[in-house]
Amino acid sequence: MKKISLPAVFLLTIMSVFYMRPASAQTNAPADSLFTTIQALDTRFFDAYNHCDLTTISSMIADDLEFYHDKTGAAYGKQSLVDSIKNNICGKVTRELVPGTLEVYPIANYGAVEIGVHRFYHPGQPDNIGEAKFITLWQNKNGVWQITRAISFDHHPLNH
Repeated sequence: MKKISLPAVFLLTIMSVFYMRPASAQTNAPADSLFTTIQALDTRFFDAYNHCDLTTISSMIADDLEFYHDKTGAAYGKQSLVDSIKNNICGKVTRELVPGTLEVYPIANYGAVEIGVHRFYHPGQPDNIGEAKFITLWQNKNGVWQITRAISFDHHPLNH
């Protein structure tokens, strides 16, 4: 029997949610509440990212984080991502969620998956704007939401 790697299982799980309707499109209150919760978490995380608030960033990332980036590869563990943000992002890049692209799907007995498109701006370089897609897996453990897995992919310059 063939073994499937953990990243392959993760990607297959994420792909399966594309066959579900997003929480934002559903009409029941729990789904709307989930969308609002994840949207607020995204805003909080990336406000911290944009302002180099490493304490907030660290509090929102699980110790066993797995982060996959199409240009830089995989990073494992909270400290690896925090160090990368400190060394490569702080004061150099800001992120903005592209309006209308956020999708949120529940993951039973775990939390939610967030999917969207974001833009990256480089202060002092107005023509240097990038865009990418992302998938973030949020775990809700005892009322505390943390990022456990994230994929950022399809990075490309934004044509003006």
